[in-house]
Amino acid sequence: MKTPYWLLEEELLENNLKTLASIKEQTGVKILLALKGYALWQSFDMVSQYLDGCCASGLHEAKLSNEKFGKELHTYSPAFKEEDIEEVATISHHLVFNSPTQFKRFASLAKGYNPKLSLGLRVNPEYSEAPVELYNPCGIYSRLGTTLVNFDETLLNELDGLHFHALCEQDSSALEKVLEAFERNFAQYLNQLKWVNFGGGHHITRKDYNVKKLVNILNGFKAKYPHLQVYLEPGEAVGWETGSLVTSVLDIVHNGIDIAILDTSAEAHMPDTIIMPYRANVRGSDKAGEKAHTYRLAGNTCLAGDVMGDYSFDNPLAIGDQIIFEDQIHYTMVKATTFNGVPLPSIAIKRKDGTIDVVKTFGYEDFRDRL
Repeated sequence: MKTPYWLLEEELLENNLKTLASIKEQTGVKILLALKGYALWQSFDMVSQYLDGCCASGLHEAKLSNEKFGKELHTYSPAFKEEDIEEVATISHHLVFNSPTQFKRFASLAKGYNPKLSLGLRVNPEYSEAPVELYNPCGIYSRLGTTLVNFDETLLNELDGLHFHALCEQDSSALEKVLEAFERNFAQYLNQLKWVNFGGGHHITRKDYNVKKLVNILNGFKAKYPHLQVYLEPGEAVGWETGSLVTSVLDIVHNGIDIAILDTSAEAHMPDTIIMPYRANVRGSDKAGEKAHTYRLAGNTCLAGDVMGDYSFDNPLAIGDQIIFEDQIHYTMVKATTFNGVPLPSIAIKRKDGTIDVVKTFGYEDFRDRL
């Protein structure tokens, strides 16, 4: 196959889905796929067998869920546009507003388009242990969710549920503390509601995640509020460690260190490695200096900082060698761009029987037609 390409492995995806399904069975919660983290709709036939639906962040994700997933659809946006409300409301099951202002402006209008629509409000528990401030939805001056002081009790006549999201790649111990803050601020309203959405950021499929603690937290909450349907909406946990980004060495240049230029780009194809930042794992490599031959892996754009990092290998790299970045399925293809005209990687799926299907390729037209 021509590089670069993302390779999703169905067996690994199904293992994650089975873990999520076991939590559903033990607790009675519903689990939604967060499309912002994983939206590879060519795999939805499998995902929909295990999960209850999708959560969308606006009209386009909502339309994707409606067309390709076909189960529950929960739509939230920091701010809806009036021209989108009719279509969003018509296809959604839950519609979650970010502020009382948005709720008052659009709730009745949305209900007019879809009388069965369940209306919610995102709240800010004002507590988070998010490891990076850029990804902290409860940080100072956050625009995401309504704080207790700004909560409008007049909404309760129309309000069906509350939504909070305060985690980022975190364990159940962080959820426990967030939930304490949420209850401290908003428990007084829960008896009047039908559901609560605990949001995403639950790193459930990570090997060291405390699943038993999560089950206990969920069952403890449901014991206090048996009338509430609880939702979780992980995205990253669905795609976690389910596949790789396969690239090739185009050239090796020397300027104080050996630099391997690849047919991919951190800026365009792996933006979180620069934004968070984090160091992606490369198959067969180690930290700089740990193995015999160290290289700086760099992208094929004009951005000086388009660099993945320094890695060492047992053998010297040569032009044409494949470099495989692990765990590049979640929050990669949903964020990838054609910056500098660099082509997007193809998308391939390794089926459970070992065959590999290329389900999407990209060309010049994809660059041209988005501008």
